[in-house]
Amino acid sequence: MINLKLIETNFDEFNKKLIAKKVDAGVLKSLLDTYNALKEERLKLESLQNIQNVKSKELGIKAKNGEDVSALKSELDENKRAMGELNSKVTELEAKLDKIAASVPNIIDDDVPFGEDENENVCIKTVGEPPKFDFAPKEHYDLGANLGWLDFETGAKISGSRFTVLRGDGARLSRALVNYMIDFNNSRGFELVNVPFLVSSNTLFGTGQLPKFADDLYKCEDEDLYLIPTSEVPVTNLYNNEIIPAEKLPITMTCYSACFRREAGSAGRDTRGMIRQHQFEKVELVAITTPEESANMLERMVSCASDLLSSLGLAHRHMMLCSGDLGFGAAKTIDLEVWLPGQNKYREISSVSNCRDFQARRAKIRFKDGKKNRLVNTLNGSSLAVGRTLIAIMENYQKADGSIEIPQVLKKYM
Repeated sequence: MINLKLIETNFDEFNKKLIAKKVDAGVLKSLLDTYNALKEERLKLESLQNIQNVKSKELGIKAKNGEDVSALKSELDENKRAMGELNSKVTELEAKLDKIAASVPNIIDDDVPFGEDENENVCIKTVGEPPKFDFAPKEHYDLGANLGWLDFETGAKISGSRFTVLRGDGARLSRALVNYMIDFNNSRGFELVNVPFLVSSNTLFGTGQLPKFADDLYKCEDEDLYLIPTSEVPVTNLYNNEIIPAEKLPITMTCYSACFRREAGSAGRDTRGMIRQHQFEKVELVAITTPEESANMLERMVSCASDLLSSLGLAHRHMMLCSGDLGFGAAKTIDLEVWLPGQNKYREISSVSNCRDFQARRAKIRFKDGKKNRLVNTLNGSSLAVGRTLIAIMENYQKADGSIEIPQVLKKYM
């Protein structure tokens, strides 16, 4: 959740950064008006509480001296009644402010470029050279169908559109990628954790998926349980409502999971093949750190994912997302886009984000800094999307006869 104190300390900058993230001006006005109204009512309540304290002491002294206190008692009763009314009003305004704030995204870091959409993202680095072919490279869905690796028809038969069955060496390669990614991340200091794929609404609120993105989630009908859209959700919330000793930071974790998304806003996009699925697999990186170290941690996580791609021999580029393309909880995001010869373009394969204290404020994750409790910073990133990595290997390592060469580092995992 956003730091509402910024409304007072630097509202113009706060406002500017949220508008750059496409927050409706009406929502921002409602946020400001409610915040100011709450502040005003709290000041009134505080004034009445001070009066109550002073008058109560006065009453005690007068009663002890045997003086008539009936008028003072009436005054205190009236003041108490007014306090009750004000307290109800404050509670109502607090609930209203929380509801508005819960739907407002994180503000952007100072070095994030302002822009409207993905077309204004900035390439900050290119890694590796795309392969050259002496034949027209095919897309993954043609290669996969011909090899019997990707079975789209059976996926559609048993589950509907945007589901795929992997068979034979395709399924083995997918599993090899998962194990290789986990080992690679472990070697970079990220502890392996295994988490539930079903989480509560409170858990999803903590990382920012609820209430705003309820339509993208799969919910169990009669229970407060949702299928996870990414393992970032349960892994970050391992420390929900906890105070972490400072010496335990940073906490760095990696996790394999299946991910489930309705893709409600992607109708008509990437309908062919495995680029955009309702169920897919991912190996995630999650870090919990101090505010002072979160910028360095972002670089560490981006390097980990980028070096993983390089170890697989996959050309890619680093893209700084502009304000209009940033995710809800992110203050800054670096996307890694892998080269796909069949499509003749780069496509996102990893997204590494610094959420600053946005998720920590929602999930109440703090650390002990001397005698003071402070909010941690949380970061998350794909390392990598397994299905898209499989696609990238198929397209980049294809041969003229339609066969696929297996990258050297994966052979022992096959």
